[in-house]
This record gives sequence, structure tokens and C-alpha cells, in this order.
Amino acid sequence: MRKLLITSFTLLIAGFSFSQETKKDTLKTEEIIVVKPYTPKISDAFKIKSNPIIETTNKIQKETVNYRIFSIPVASTFTPSKGKAKGVVREPKERLFENYISGGFGNFTSPLFEAYLHSGDIRYNDFGIFINHFSSEGGIKDILLNNNFSNTRIDMYYKQFERDYNWQLNAGVQRDQYNYYGLSKDSTFDETFINSLDEEQIYKNFYVGGKINFEDSFFKGATVEIYNFSDNFNSNEFRLLAKPTFEFPISTELINSEFLIDFVAGKFKQNYLTSSDLNHSFLNLGFSPNLEVLRDNLTVNLGAKLYYTNDLEHKTSDFYAYPNVTASYKMIDEVLIIVAGVTGDLTQNTYKYFADENAFISPTLNVQQTDKQYKAFAGAKGKLATNIGYNFNVSHTSEKNKPLFIQNQTKTDGIISVEKSYEAGNSFNVIYDDVKTLSVFSEITIDASDEFDFSATLTYSNFTTNTQFQAWNLPTIKATISANYQNKNWFAGAKLFYRGETYGFVIPYGVLPENGTVIQNQSYMDLNLNGGYIFSNRLTAFAKINNALGEKYYTFVNYQVQSLQILAGITYKFDL
Repeated sequence: MRKLLITSFTLLIAGFSFSQETKKDTLKTEEIIVVKPYTPKISDAFKIKSNPIIETTNKIQKETVNYRIFSIPVASTFTPSKGKAKGVVREPKERLFENYISGGFGNFTSPLFEAYLHSGDIRYNDFGIFINHFSSEGGIKDILLNNNFSNTRIDMYYKQFERDYNWQLNAGVQRDQYNYYGLSKDSTFDETFINSLDEEQIYKNFYVGGKINFEDSFFKGATVEIYNFSDNFNSNEFRLLAKPTFEFPISTELINSEFLIDFVAGKFKQNYLTSSDLNHSFLNLGFSPNLEVLRDNLTVNLGAKLYYTNDLEHKTSDFYAYPNVTASYKMIDEVLIIVAGVTGDLTQNTYKYFADENAFISPTLNVQQTDKQYKAFAGAKGKLATNIGYNFNVSHTSEKNKPLFIQNQTKTDGIISVEKSYEAGNSFNVIYDDVKTLSVFSEITIDASDEFDFSATLTYSNFTTNTQFQAWNLPTIKATISANYQNKNWFAGAKLFYRGETYGFVIPYGVLPENGTVIQNQSYMDLNLNGGYIFSNRLTAFAKINNALGEKYYTFVNYQVQSLQILAGITYKFDL
């Protein structure tokens, strides 16, 4: 062992002696002389002579070159004309104004007023207000009750632009007035009964909200909205909706995540069958992560929607999870793009949403949530030519607690008075059913020129219900055709709506609900036309014709619309 250690130490010393010189090449301990390495000096360097001598054996002599011009006279008859400076013609640019006021008037005593005013510095802040009013005195023939309506809305906002973020505040008020005029023509109503009805319904909505956006932060921004919705029968609904959004980098991809806080609380002062209150209250907390993957011609979104919901009125809670996966693949660039996906969502129904869909609902609703379990779809989109686009897809949707509008049973035979004006078979309730829908959608767009464009859509839906006879008031076929034309001074447009037949359910007075009658609402077409003349970049005259075909169709049971409607007016643009 000792010999091994001595040998190792000796080899180590020998390994480091490559830069040293000893008197004798021996392993014994001897005196070592260190030789200083060579360090060159500037004086030792080879110096190049400053004036080198170039030795040449041949010298190049300049050669004399003589030039001669061989000219031949050519007869010419060309006489150049005097040139004139050509001025550059510049068409004046159209001036864009940031404010406008629009007013009009039509038959059925229908005034229209609209204005948008705003002021500020686009680099720092902006403040604006939008005002809209449209009303009509009615005038539908053979209607026993008033059928006038009015819609008034005022929206305001303030925007502030900062270096790394910007924020906005919103506020507004809306007032919509309608009438429960849809009495059945199969019943005879006493004049005393008609005079006792106060058929007016007024919806009021007050809201405040805001949003904030960040440029370089994982917190991308948030939106918040609070509204209070009420009506003429002391119904009230409050809602708080907040959606913060975050973005997290994962390798070379980004995950976008949206959170949801949704609180709804509403109260109806009466039930349709009794005088007791009817309340609803929900708290929803949601989380929606999404990862978008881009690979050449393939785009894939991998996501999910997670909800925790609490029914505060019935003291129950539940958890929902939905897929949110979509993909698109460019088989032929801009010509054929294949799309497919599976999505789902939890829909929070509200009194405000139902009133926007059907203004003739009664303030006696059972508000529930809709569980949209999935929507699976596949299709294709692209361009058939440079100016012709198309979109086609087929989908299958499964929904639990899908809301359907159905007519309330009448509480009068035409003579017996009712306590509320909506209890005469002239209002609608909301019922829920599990519905599966097979839908086919197709769309084509044509940009014929810079002045003319055309588009058409067609949707076919096949509904399968669980407990109801039909998917009440849902059309099987919906279609639209629209065309627009505009040149320097004239513009015109046309839009044709087609709504297929629907089914309703009517329960006459004194009949048990199970013995009600299924009725068919006929399909209808509605042609709307618009046009105008631009006098200048400030002043424009316009005209609108709605229901140009003059059809007396029904949107819901007993609710006939106005026939031919004509309105004309002017719009004036300006700067503050």
C-alpha cells in the first residue's frame, strides 16, 4: 500500500514537469532551473522599407487613336410639337365626421330620432353619448286593444388611454313600452271587458359597467356589468357579471383563461295561477382555459368550461364540465377549410333575456338554467372564387331545460273580468324540456364589385323533444337573402326574411290543460327595403320600407304585425 502511494505521487510530479528543465533526467529530488520563456521585442521585428523599388522589364507606351465619323444624311418629316406641363388631378378626400343626428317620420305615426355625440383626444381619452328613439301609434286593423309601442335608449361611455393599459366606463338606461293586444279572434269580448283592461307593459333597464385592458401583462383585462331590470308589474331583476381574463405562456404556446362571476336575483310579485311571489337567485363561478395550437395549415383550440353553480333560492348546488375543442384545417388555401369541434356551455336564463326575445311574456316566469351538454359540428368554408365565399356546417346539439314559449291559459270567456291585463290568453309563459337539435346551416356571399354585394343564408333544424308535443314556437326553416348597392351618391339595400311554420299550444277557457289544442302558425316572408341619396359628406336623405310585401303575418299566436311600413328622414354629420 505504501509503495502504491509513493508511485502515484511520483507520477503526478512527472506529469507537471513538461515545462521544466532539470540537470539530469532522474526521478530523484534535484535542483531545478526555471528557464524564462522567450518574449519578443519590437526592435527584433523585421522592418519593411518605406520606399520600395519596383523593377520592371517592360514599359507600356500610350498608343495614339484616331476617330472618324461616317455620316449619311437622312430625310426626316417629323416635327415635334411643343410640350405642355400636365397638372396632377387630385380628387378631394371625403371628410369623415365624428358626430351625427338623424331624424325621420313614417306611417302609423312613427317618429325616429338618433344621435351620436362624442368628444376627446384619441391619444388620451374619449367621451360619448348615444341616443335612440323609435315609436309607433299602432294602427293594425281589427285589433280591439292598443297596439302602439316605443323604444328609447341612452348609452354613455368614457375611455381613458394610458401607456400600458386603457379602461372604459359605461352607463345607460333603456325604456321599452308594449301592449298585450293579442286577444283571440275565436272569442267574443264584451265592450265593458275591453274598457277595463290596462294592456300596457313597460320594461326598464338601468346599467353600469366597464372594462380594462393591459398590453404587456399576464392579466389581459376584465369586463364588469351590473344592471337592474324591472317592469310595470313591480317585477325586478338584478345581475352582476364579471369576466377577468389571464394569459399564461406554456413553451411556445399560450393558454388563455377566462374566469366568470355571475350573480342573478329576481322577483315576480305574482304567480300566474296564484298571488304568491315567484323568486329566482343563482350564483355561478366559471373557469374556461383554452390552448390554441398553430401548426402550418392546422389550428386547434383545446379548452374546457367548468362551472360551479348555486341555486340560492332552493339551497342546491352543482358542478358542470363542458368540452370546448375546435379545429380547422386548410386543405386548399382560402378555397377549402375543414372545421369541426365539440363545445358546450351553461346558459343563465334571465327575465331580461326572455323579454328581449318575446315582449309579450307574462311577469310570472319560472327562471331556470339551461344545460347545453354539447354541440358537435363539422363543416367547410372557403372561396369558390376570389369574390365568392361559402360556409356550410352540420351540427347536433343536446340541451337540458331548454326554454320554450307557450301561451298562458285564458282566465276569461270574454265577459268575466280578469285581475291582470295579461290573463286573457294574450301572454306567454316559459316551459322547459330536454331538446335535441339536428341543424344544417349554409351561407354564400358574393362581392360582385366595390359597389354591389350579395349574401344568402339557410338554416334547417329538426327538433326532438322529451315531454312536449312540439318545440313550441321554434321554426324548422329560417332563411335570409340580402343585397346592397352604393356608389358615390346613391345607396340601396334589400333584405328578405323567411320564417317557416311553427307550432303553438292554446288552452281555451274552462278546458283542462291536457285537453289544449295544438295550432300551426303559418310561415311568412318579410321584405325590407332601404335607400337614400348623399347630398354631401354632411347631409344624407334616407328611406325605409318594412314588410314591403304587405303580409299580415303573426310572430306569435294572435300577435299580428303592422303591414306596409314606410319611413323617410335625413342624417346630418358634424364635428364638435
